[in-house]
Amino acid sequence: MSVVHPAASATEKTTLTAADWERAALDLIAEKGLSGLGVEPLARRLGITKGSFYWHFPTRDQLLEQALSRWERQDTESLARSLDSALPAAERLAEFVLRTSRQNRSHQIHAALCAASDDPRVRPVLERVTQRRLDYLAKAFRELGLDPESARHRARLTYTSYVGYIQLQSRGMAPERGSDEFEAYVQHAIETLIDTH
Repeated sequence: MSVVHPAASATEKTTLTAADWERAALDLIAEKGLSGLGVEPLARRLGITKGSFYWHFPTRDQLLEQALSRWERQDTESLARSLDSALPAAERLAEFVLRTSRQNRSHQIHAALCAASDDPRVRPVLERVTQRRLDYLAKAFRELGLDPESARHRARLTYTSYVGYIQLQSRGMAPERGSDEFEAYVQHAIETLIDTH
């Protein structure tokens, strides 16, 4: 028996794109986690009928897959901009620590996806994103003079610091941004993680 979905009006079909649904899905994942992603909550958030959703996606799972693909693509583009930077490696690494200490939507999505890493759709995306980030960090540490093995270890240490910190942020357990404690932590992290002597 086929399921009949509410029809989308012509206006809804043309005003909302698949990309709009993908962005809204990522926002909802950032706020509510993977389990909070549903067609009805998204439609309410966008102020539109569910019919518009089914015009673009046959299922919630396909929306999830395309939203994850969008997040991974954006992360890759951001990493490429960092990799192409003419800044010296130490400055690029310091910028990484500064960026990761400032809570943003991408970090919230990352924290939510880490919490759902046992999901077979999420796990390979997280693995690819993690490996690309580790490769970038290791390359920067090699540029600072570390041998390949030491650079890989330092990259992993730096990255686990990032992942742990965004988990604390997501639970409201990190120092408040702009506070003296926060600024002291960021400076300490930069000095500790990037000092290669």
